[in-house]
Amino acid sequence: MPKSFWSEPLVYQGGSDTFLDPMEPIQIAEEAWGIDFEAEVAVIVDDVPMGVPEEEAGQHIQLLMIVNDVSIRNLIPGELAKGFGFYQSKPSSAFSPVAVTPDALGEAWSDGKLHLPLRVTLNDKLIGEPNAGVDMTFNFPRLIAHVAKSRALCSETIIGSGTVSNVDRSSGSCCLAEVRMLEIIADGKPKTEFMKFGDCVSIEMFDSKGDSIFGEIEQQVQPYRN
Repeated sequence: MPKSFWSEPLVYQGGSDTFLDPMEPIQIAEEAWGIDFEAEVAVIVDDVPMGVPEEEAGQHIQLLMIVNDVSIRNLIPGELAKGFGFYQSKPSSAFSPVAVTPDALGEAWSDGKLHLPLRVTLNDKLIGEPNAGVDMTFNFPRLIAHVAKSRALCSETIIGSGTVSNVDRSSGSCCLAEVRMLEIIADGKPKTEFMKFGDCVSIEMFDSKGDSIFGEIEQQVQPYRN
């Protein structure tokens, strides 16, 4: 891991023209491409001026939601090898049916982070429920300041947290790539496969009373047909 990983956010600019609704299928042309989910928290901002300082960036957060930032893992290495970033390997994302204000989250929203578990199941099997606030390398004000360094952000810009992950592995994972890498570290090879056609992923976050905050993202993987 490069040292800059801990001091400088790594961000990619995704498309916003074909968002999926929270129950819409994930349609992919080839199962062999390595279909993966990435469960994240995201914020929606109002107009953010270019060069906004980190200490002022948080006031621009208007809403929070959760997201499935779908990844095509086997296409990523070839794209990154060109030195230019993601495109084919990052298809449309799906967002939760509900977005809420920071105030509605109460004590769970602090230090620019959402301190609640994000639960992910695949075919009704729990993959993980790590806490979205624990071990978040950069909080949302820091991320906003980073992406606004050289440009203003228009109202309704969405900024994702990156895949939720905890150092304490007992809480599980929020993507299959992490599951597979932990298997490689432990056993020398992965045993968990990426998603197949027909698989169904569910992503949801609950408050301290057990109530769903954002509603559920539930998507089935399907083969793309012209």
